[in-house]
Amino acid sequence: MKQIFLSVDSGEIKIVNTPCPIVKDNMVIVETFYSVVSAGTERTITSFGGKNLIQKAIERPDQVKKVTEKISTDGILTTMEAAFGKLKEPMPMGYSGVGKVVEVGKGVTKVSRGDLVAMVGQAYHSEVNRVGHNLIEKIPDEVEDIRQAAFCALGGIALEGIHQAEVIPGETVAVIGMGLLGHIAARILYAYGCDVIGFDVADKTLSDTRLKAFINSTDDHAADTTLSLTKGRGVDKVIITAAADSNAPIELSEAITRDRAIICMIGVTKMNLDRRPFYNKELSFKIARSYGAGRYDTSYEEDGVDYPIGYVRFTEGRNVEEFLRLLATKRLDISDLITHVFPFEKAPDAYEMLTDNSKHEQYIGILLKYHQNPEKWKKTVKHTGAVSRKKLSNEKINLGLIGAGNFARATLLPIMQETGLFQFKGLATTGGSASAQANEMFSFNYTTNDYRKLLEDKKIDLIAISTQHNSHAKFIVEALGAGKHVYCEKPLCLNAEELKCIKSAYENGNGELFCGLNRRHAPLVKQIRRTLQTDKIPAVYSYIANAGFIPAEHWVQDEKKGGGRIIGEACHFIDTIQSLDGSRLTGMQVNFADNAAYPKKDNAVINLQFESGAVGTIIYTSMGSKKYPKEQLRVFSNGTICELNNYVSLTTYSVNKHIETKLKQDKGIRDEYRYIAEVLRGERRNEVIDDALLGCEMLLGAINTLVEMP
Repeated sequence: MKQIFLSVDSGEIKIVNTPCPIVKDNMVIVETFYSVVSAGTERTITSFGGKNLIQKAIERPDQVKKVTEKISTDGILTTMEAAFGKLKEPMPMGYSGVGKVVEVGKGVTKVSRGDLVAMVGQAYHSEVNRVGHNLIEKIPDEVEDIRQAAFCALGGIALEGIHQAEVIPGETVAVIGMGLLGHIAARILYAYGCDVIGFDVADKTLSDTRLKAFINSTDDHAADTTLSLTKGRGVDKVIITAAADSNAPIELSEAITRDRAIICMIGVTKMNLDRRPFYNKELSFKIARSYGAGRYDTSYEEDGVDYPIGYVRFTEGRNVEEFLRLLATKRLDISDLITHVFPFEKAPDAYEMLTDNSKHEQYIGILLKYHQNPEKWKKTVKHTGAVSRKKLSNEKINLGLIGAGNFARATLLPIMQETGLFQFKGLATTGGSASAQANEMFSFNYTTNDYRKLLEDKKIDLIAISTQHNSHAKFIVEALGAGKHVYCEKPLCLNAEELKCIKSAYENGNGELFCGLNRRHAPLVKQIRRTLQTDKIPAVYSYIANAGFIPAEHWVQDEKKGGGRIIGEACHFIDTIQSLDGSRLTGMQVNFADNAAYPKKDNAVINLQFESGAVGTIIYTSMGSKKYPKEQLRVFSNGTICELNNYVSLTTYSVNKHIETKLKQDKGIRDEYRYIAEVLRGERRNEVIDDALLGCEMLLGAINTLVEMP
């Protein structure tokens, strides 16, 4: 299938060929008929992409602040590499459309195959989309023009603003900003029996948008005119739909409202609120969160958990449902707002009109229309013409990657590419966007939505697994069973039964197994071992992981998907200490902090004992400050202390104090990949997997013992 992406670093719009997504539980596969090109949101994003680095920094000071914070802990080279890498990542475009359901996942009951649906959020500019069932609504038969239903996201945004403003039929409502969203909001308000006064810097009135009046917002007498239209009271509610860099819409709102009015923002402007008018009139200011309740909640959007109607009347999905009801009952008609319909293949022309507009065309609503393309259902897409490739040498390792999430795109693939040791052969994901993003940056020979294609490919030497944690064991076992070498990002698995299956597959197979526990390969960790001879002289280890806060709804925190942060991340630090000591890990105890403000189990102390007599303590916490280094390791041995600071500097305290500082943070990932290559070439033994298996076994056992305690 084909999908549209934006190159954030250049602002270029690309149509990318990628495998179609496969259905998941609580989701549906939709063949797209029309999608909306947002004149507001997408123009802003595209324009941002076309700006130079300095202009981007000026426009996003919040991101600049994050960069400076990261520089203070990780070093300038590491930070700039990460920032530029993020800019190179293509962004999927689109969020509103209509199409036909072609496949229904488990747990979906409200639609069937063949139904026409409106879709939001995950409705990309793509020939095929996978959308959560809470983000789709069946289009009523009474809707004759399904093109109008494609604007469901904008209808949902307008409705959420109306709900947040607590609009009552018969009230007078000001709509500030008469673009596409403003016209839709005004028409819905009219359908609800309200008088609407429109405001904008230019006259954008349309006959079918039945305004009580239009007032130029730059008119010095705008407030007085408003008072004359409302019997001297002012408007009851204000809905700001404008996109502006100024505070003018807020200042106008303060001037035209009645006592105790509500101002609701659904556009994007500055929000410098003057206390005096808000105090004198006792005004309320609200911001509507996109399409409604459920937006950005993964349990709602991805897992399909709906909010009870008795507690939340208008959710994200029910706002779309209401928009479709208004269309079906003919209370709302936005057909005249559709000014342009571009064939999907001509999408770059639509974006040119939004940005440069060399032909000076007048536009409001813009649609992309999708035509029949049998190629879009392909499970595997070859990319042989993507790059000019040299003939592979026997030393290169053919890689098949399962999963293309953030870590794979930002870390795994760039570093593997740098080493020159790996040839990117095949990429398997369940959806089109992640596959296209990874392939655009790193160019695989082919991409597929069927991971078994990689296992069957005799040319692939190594399967790399970078998926959600609950799928690791399944892929490891199947890949080893297929005779492949396997590299899996940590953790290996989430429970003892999975670990048992992995051990059996490894012991009975011919493939090597590696786990992404890279810190043992870090140059400064190796230097500590050489300096203190920790493999010969027992030491005391103290590791602080100032891991930072992750919201409870993040998938890593979900024990079924991610296993929790201790299983998912603390295994790194256990393995690092294992590598330094060199003897067998014999004991492990985990104790969790009890703090009501941090209900997830991501604050813990882990105590380790080793056969050598060494002991170690790991403090893993989400309670710390970002200003403090993320990781610190201290090793005490025979009158000497080595202090590793965030893999940027190493201070040795002995007879003298010695500080070694790296220009770039190095957590050992590059050396880990070199190690894998050396093992697969037969140049050395795989000496680290036993530690990974033992560490995983003892960590799972320690946590389970704690859970089972009365």
